[in-house]
Amino acid sequence: MTDTQPRDLLPLTEPVFHILLALVDDERHGYAIMQEVRTRTEGDVNLAPGTLYGAIKRLRGLGLIEESDTRVDPELDDERRRYYRITGLGERVATAEASRIASLARQAAAKRLLPEWGAV
Repeated sequence: MTDTQPRDLLPLTEPVFHILLALVDDERHGYAIMQEVRTRTEGDVNLAPGTLYGAIKRLRGLGLIEESDTRVDPELDDERRRYYRITGLGERVATAEASRIASLARQAAAKRLLPEWGAV
């Protein structure tokens, strides 16, 4: 995947973008990803296990995330849990997607579809 450019992988699906966002600031296991997304979106997005783990498999295959060997506290952690972290490419793709979405929001605001933004 060394020749892959972030824009080549856009647009991202909503679940994939949320997973990358969940991993930007910390390594997490699957259930923790689901909890972080639910909390951050105030319950608007709930990732079902099939959606989550299917997306994780695809993200790993694309080199956007990788499995981590580290554990927060091995004494308190279940060894069956798999922890994931975002890769450099994953961060670049997440940044490109955030920029794409921000551009769309600016365009919508210019068309007065987002009155709380005012004229941009």
